Amino acid sequence: MKYYLYSLFNEITKNLGYLNDINITFEVPKISAHGDLSSNAAMLLTKKLKRKPREIAEEIISKLEIDPEVIKKVEIAGPGFINFFFTKSFITRITKDILASEKSYGRSHKYAGEKANIEFVSANPTGPLTVGHGRNAVFGDTLANLLEWVGYSVDREYYFNNAGRQMRVLGDSVRLRYLELQGHSIEFPADYYQGEYIKDIAKSLSYEYGDKLLNEPADGAFKDKAESEIFKDIKKSLERLGIIHKIFFNENSLYEDGKIREIIDIFKKQKLSYEKDGATWLKLTELGNEQDKVIVKSTGEPTYRLPDMAYHAEKFKRGYDLMIDIFGSDHNATYPDVLAGLKALGYDPDKVKVLIHQFVTIMQGGEIVKMSTRKANYITLDQLVDEVGSDVVRYFFNMRDISTHMNFDLTVAKKQSDENPVFYLQYAHARICSVLKMIEKEELKASTENLDLLVSNEEQELLRKLHEFREEVLASAELFETHRICSYLEELAAAFHKFYTFCRILGTEKKLAEARVALAMATKIVLKNGLYILGVNAPERM
Repeated sequence: MKYYLYSLFNEITKNLGYLNDINITFEVPKISAHGDLSSNAAMLLTKKLKRKPREIAEEIISKLEIDPEVIKKVEIAGPGFINFFFTKSFITRITKDILASEKSYGRSHKYAGEKANIEFVSANPTGPLTVGHGRNAVFGDTLANLLEWVGYSVDREYYFNNAGRQMRVLGDSVRLRYLELQGHSIEFPADYYQGEYIKDIAKSLSYEYGDKLLNEPADGAFKDKAESEIFKDIKKSLERLGIIHKIFFNENSLYEDGKIREIIDIFKKQKLSYEKDGATWLKLTELGNEQDKVIVKSTGEPTYRLPDMAYHAEKFKRGYDLMIDIFGSDHNATYPDVLAGLKALGYDPDKVKVLIHQFVTIMQGGEIVKMSTRKANYITLDQLVDEVGSDVVRYFFNMRDISTHMNFDLTVAKKQSDENPVFYLQYAHARICSVLKMIEKEELKASTENLDLLVSNEEQELLRKLHEFREEVLASAELFETHRICSYLEELAAAFHKFYTFCRILGTEKKLAEARVALAMATKIVLKNGLYILGVNAPERM
């Protein structure tokens, strides 16, 4: 329905150019008596045109070339809302469109030909993925799905660093556990990596090499083995959730290839850097930020800002139209420096979208489970998947806005009832599949020849909800909000259950029954397509 109205308004902008000055939107009124869709375009234009909104609304309506087969009537309500009432024949037509498109229904080509890059997870190989990484991973992969559904060609990218102090500590953690296995008495520092996975890696080395590594340095075989095994496990954990990255980019390559040095030289030439207290500072105040920041420490080691700028410069060179970075909330105050630096380097920072997700709390036995990679009192992503399954993990991580803190309730996640939204949606899909199989035995089929018979409130409500799917996919992709798809699907499932309760198929006159079969089949398609975007299975039996 919105697509039709957008096309109508696009036509009249040729005659009423002032409509180009506002972002036209259409919303579903909270009260059904106010129509199927409503726009406040007239009120948005009041200040600019210095006219009453109702007058503006009347002018807009007078210019609309309305097809009476599509729109029954248009009314002006309140201070100047334009309310649209669609014909029942147009509303029911969506069933035919969905059945014709099937798996591709909901896709659009709006961003066809454009390239997007989504960098997500990006955990350094120092330990297993935690539930915090899981939220990042699931959101990033689902957002990639959404962008693909609206036409983007998407690269999923993983950025990591296998150098620096944390990797030296990792290697030494394994070395000490190896020495312990060889019968040596050791003191294991409290700030070293304490998880069982460290002992497992040490056991593997002990089994493979025996006592031949007693004099091996921490950053030799110990670090290499730890990195290899941990990365292997990280990839396996992600694959369990259906997540596969196309690109793995190592921060260390920026140093080896001289990219860090290039950025430093450019800032020097631009006179945007200076030396102070033995460190190199970037004049971020000249770039619009509140204060200058160190980009190279007095030790000669760059701060995070420099490699991040170099990394993004490389992504710009690959020709992406959109680059999305997904970070935890600990990055909230730091990324503006990187964007300012990129602008100074001549790149368009508007092509970079930084999305920040809040932390996850796992509730277990009524208590909060604290997480620390080094202390090893955390829940790994694998443990969570083992506990509730990949479908529940993906859905739960998607169903809340990432800007809000999330409590992952294991009690609800394990329930096989309507309290669990995953069960609720999968049951709706399985129920439709069951109905369709039952109907086959009665020699009924889906027919779109008599859709005009779908006139009850429950049928019309379900049809209107189906109309929203394409628009919801596009809005979710453009707003980078995966939770919208979850909300939409739950509303669709509720509308179907209500329809199925009040609108019998079996025992109904054949033409009406077959129109209802078509409506049920269309609902099944949309449910499955929505769950596919979320990376959740749509079972046919439960």
